Amino acid sequence: MNDDPILQFFAWSHLPPHLKAVSKPFGDLATSIAETLPDNPERNVALRKLLEAKDAAVRARLFR
Repeated sequence: MNDDPILQFFAWSHLPPHLKAVSKPFGDLATSIAETLPDNPERNVALRKLLEAKDAAVRARLFR
């Protein structure tokens, strides 16, 4: 398990089902990135941009 602090923002198990469906793939990819890529500035950028994308996807699901 990776202890990168940014991974806390990819947690999805507490969400209602309609948001879990959106968030889980991002969380799975974030975990994979954190566990397989070396810890360097580019990995940090990848995770930060993925977090931005996840947040936008969740907002898109909530959009009225």
